[in-house]
Amino acid sequence: MTSPAPTRTQAERADQTRARILDAAIHEFSENGLAGARTEQIAELAGVNKALLYYYFSSKEALYTAALDAVVEGVRANSFALLEADASAGERFLRIVLNHFDRMYSNRAFQSLMQQEMIRLHSGESNAMGPIAEKLMRPLWARVRVLVEEGITDGELIPVEWTQLIYAGLGANILYFLSAPMTKLAQEYDPLSQEALQSRRKTAIEYLGQTIFIDREHGARVAAHVLESTPMPERSAIALAKVAKHAIKPGLNRPE
Repeated sequence: MTSPAPTRTQAERADQTRARILDAAIHEFSENGLAGARTEQIAELAGVNKALLYYYFSSKEALYTAALDAVVEGVRANSFALLEADASAGERFLRIVLNHFDRMYSNRAFQSLMQQEMIRLHSGESNAMGPIAEKLMRPLWARVRVLVEEGITDGELIPVEWTQLIYAGLGANILYFLSAPMTKLAQEYDPLSQEALQSRRKTAIEYLGQTIFIDREHGARVAAHVLESTPMPERSAIALAKVAKHAIKPGLNRPE
């Protein structure tokens, strides 16, 4: 006789409901911004009613802050996992660069929300760039500096001022995506097509393997290993299928 399936506790149901709302909010805010996002649409995507949405989040602004925090925390956790991996400093640096490239085209939510906050910063409006810098950018740059200096001390990476490697790796990624619209007009090909992205990510890592490692043969092997072990991610902003899968009809919702 089989045992009955375990039932979810009230706390688990509440956590899952809150997560669905956050997933839906991330999608809506990244697509339409804070001003343009509609809480009705967020509730519908999450499969809840507005009353339940406001039960978990006191206001639209509070929901936006929670959504932004969730996206930033995801990037922070992913980046630090790569930095703390059991690998040489050179390999970890290449993985950070490749992860950054992949995130720029696959994590649409993060890119969109960051762009919105940058616009508010430059226009003098209230923005979240300060907290983002403290939570993500400052500790990430500090850890990458330690990583690069470790690689230089170990004789794996070329002896150069540490920020130069950041600009060589991450800077090249940023330039590629920022210049994509003009490249498409000038070169008559789409740099954001799947084929072009796959070629660029491979070329970028192979180039770094030949330029920032003292031993080029070692660098080529490391680059090949990083590429082989890191499949190209799909181009998706948010797993909306996950939201829809667990959604329940708004008329049946109540605080959990």
